[in-house]
Amino acid sequence: MTNEEKFIVDLEGYLVIKNVLTEDEIVEMNQIIDNGDRNGPPSRWGEPFKKLIDHPKILPYLIELIGPSVRLDHDYAIFMQNGSSGGGLHGGEDGGRPGGNEGDHWYKCRDGVIRNGLCVITYNLAPAKPGDGGFACIPGSHKSYFLRNLPDEVRHFQRQTHYVVQPEVEVGDVVFFTEALIHGTMPWTAENERRSLLYKYSPGHSAWSGNYYNLNDYEELTERQKLMLAPPSIGGRSSITLDDNKG
Repeated sequence: MTNEEKFIVDLEGYLVIKNVLTEDEIVEMNQIIDNGDRNGPPSRWGEPFKKLIDHPKILPYLIELIGPSVRLDHDYAIFMQNGSSGGGLHGGEDGGRPGGNEGDHWYKCRDGVIRNGLCVITYNLAPAKPGDGGFACIPGSHKSYFLRNLPDEVRHFQRQTHYVVQPEVEVGDVVFFTEALIHGTMPWTAENERRSLLYKYSPGHSAWSGNYYNLNDYEELTERQKLMLAPPSIGGRSSITLDDNKG
């Protein structure tokens, strides 16, 4: 992860990582989606999707931004057709709503070290050009103290404002964002189908989902993948490393 990328994450709360997936990976995954039932977590759709758990181009970002105890909390896919409505803006440290309490939505930076609670890696198997819709966010809102002042008409995309952006992505790009960022899904207007795979990660001590992974649902997991699919804990947790695939 470069110093400029750290600057961008700290400044905006999200990062577009270009050209993560190869053409072969994209073709293989899209073929499986075309021929499959699209049900359940993508990480269980076959070997190319399982590899996304600790994709070698993404793992360094996870360790840098979440820490060496990083675990996969849950994963799912979003498919949208032209005219799909999407969902309103949400997230933030307190959910951005009165009475909200999102204990795992947080962002901290101390002594040059960035740490996050729940974060998202979105693999894009289809492009999203400006105005197409899909993922949208309010850059910098992960550090805002006034999240509850966001007007409802902006939250539900009923009024356009300069501070809500829809990042442009190409096929194979990844969008990283912290759940401390206000984000949501704009209506989809492109002719092509939106295809996004969301792999959501937490520090090893915390969880958003109450349903933990069952390793018996997977075939031939690496030792590192087993560690990343393990339930949350503090004591006795091994660190995730880059140098080999044993964890």
